[in-house]
Order: sequence, then C-alpha cells, then structure tokens
Amino acid sequence: MLTVGDRLPEFKLQATVSREKGKEFAEITDKTYAGKWQVLFFWPMDFTFICPTEIAEFGKQFQEFDDRDAQILGASTDTHFVHLAWRNDHPDLKDLPFPMLADTKRELSEALGILDKKEGVALRATFIIDPDGIIRWSYVNDLNVGRSVPETLRVLDALQTDELCPCNWEKGQEVLAV
Repeated sequence: MLTVGDRLPEFKLQATVSREKGKEFAEITDKTYAGKWQVLFFWPMDFTFICPTEIAEFGKQFQEFDDRDAQILGASTDTHFVHLAWRNDHPDLKDLPFPMLADTKRELSEALGILDKKEGVALRATFIIDPDGIIRWSYVNDLNVGRSVPETLRVLDALQTDELCPCNWEKGQEVLAV
C-alpha cells in the first residue's frame, strides 16, 4: 500500500458530479485539483449499508474541508452510471458536493494497494494529499467498520499547521515548541 511520503499515482477517471441532465459526469485526473489539499476516500461498493453513512457525512462536512482549501474525492470500483443511480436512489446522497470517482478498471485502487484480496473491491481507505501531490496521511479500515470524518478533518488541520502537534491535538490548541 502507498503511504506517507509517496506521490499520488497518475489517474484519469470518469466521475459522477451532478444529477442535472447533461451535466452528470466529468473526467477527473490527478491534476484536476493540483495545488490544493485533497481528501481521497474509497468505499467498497455502491448500494450497501455502511458506505452511504460515510459518504453522506463527508457531504455534510464539505464546507469544513472547503474552508481549509481541501477538495474531497470519493471513489469506489463501481461505474459512474452506478454512482448516478445510487445518488438518484438514496436520499442522503442526492446533493453531494464532491465527485464520486469510478475506478471501474481498479487501476487507482490497485496502484494505491487498497484492493481487498478476497472481495476484489476497494477497502475503506482514506488519504490526505498535500498541494504537491504527496500523500501525507493514510488509513484503512476493515470492510465492516466505517471511518471517522471528524478524525480526517482533525488530521488535515494538524498537517496544515506544519508544526508538531501532540496526541489528541485539536485546531486552536497549542502546538509543541522545539
């Protein structure tokens, strides 16, 4: 698995970006949000149970990430058409403010090293990528355990200080002096 200090792999994927007729899809690449912090998270499959709780929470917290100049990107190995159908079907996903990437060929998941060996789907992986395209944080949960969006936000805050942040540090608290 790629980890802290590795470069985000090159990719070019179709994404569901809207429910508006004729504007549903866009191509997203590793360069689309160059110069911005990015939070890239994967879920195993659309039309499942834990996944929409995570995706909806990232949607609810979108403004918090946007205020930190961080672009959220969600992804699974489902197609962009399946993403659209799920958004149209699930009330908590209808108005998502971030792209749902379709890693249908599993190229990005494979390059990141996050494919579940048994199921062949993406694990619940989350990456924070800095404006230079370097992975600064990564974590992966078992398929049965949802991630913590507040923890992702807390780590983004800490990384953006470029300071030494102690255990359980929260935005606004003192950083460590050397």
